[in-house]
Amino acid sequence: MQRLLKSPHVTGWLLASPVALVLAVFLILPIVMIAVISFWTATEFAIVPAFSFENYEFLFGSSVTYRVFLNTFKYAAITWAITLTLGFTIAYFLAFHVRSQTWQTMLFLLCTIPFLTSNIIRMISWIPFLGRNGIANSTLMDWGLIDAPLEWLLFSDFAVILAFVHLYTLFMVVPIFNTMMRIDRSLLEAANDAGATGFQTLVNVIIPLTKPGIMIGTIFVVTLVMGDFITVRFMSGSQSANVGRLISNDIALLQYPSAAATAIVLLVTVLLVITALLRLVDIRKEL
Repeated sequence: MQRLLKSPHVTGWLLASPVALVLAVFLILPIVMIAVISFWTATEFAIVPAFSFENYEFLFGSSVTYRVFLNTFKYAAITWAITLTLGFTIAYFLAFHVRSQTWQTMLFLLCTIPFLTSNIIRMISWIPFLGRNGIANSTLMDWGLIDAPLEWLLFSDFAVILAFVHLYTLFMVVPIFNTMMRIDRSLLEAANDAGATGFQTLVNVIIPLTKPGIMIGTIFVVTLVMGDFITVRFMSGSQSANVGRLISNDIALLQYPSAAATAIVLLVTVLLVITALLRLVDIRKEL
């Protein structure tokens, strides 16, 4: 028995068992329960634990589902493009243009200040700024740039994407900055000695070495946007929807099996997206 316990293989499993137990209870078990409930049916008064494909048949047979999923992908793609541009620029500035480690730390902490408040407060704070009589419209009218308030600033796709970018840009900055700080500065000096321009160094040295961080940030942003429903609800004025709103509406109507089916489809979709991303870049070196 003692010889068995001293085995590296057995010791590894014993050390991993507490974490595996926590993941099984708090991650795998709830997902399994959601998957089981997704095959149940619901009436006006009760949930019937009878195996049925009714929820999935309704889900895939409705054109609304495809429009909502398309809208979700649109939000995710646009938000990803903007957060990647902002996140890469901010991380590049902090990593290569701020020489002092003290200033790097201070500026990085400055980026995290908005996270001292909740997501909902940060998101709702845009409403008085973008409203018809808000600060943005009042300023533009005072400057004579517009004659009437811009209606599309609030309760529109523009407002939704703006809130998403505000909420999730830091999730792109952190992994990219972390990856850039690991780049050996001698590689940049070698590129400079070889006659490479700043743009060539960026394209051929920095971006390839930063791909793992970009991919981690992409996974964070895409998964968060695809699962978010509060932002879409408030910032679109309930005029737009994504898959999260679809699930929220089903729960509000006590249609838990239908909500579970939609959640499973969303989970599978997100996992497929992550799998495709992981096949493009190996991020194990960053973990």
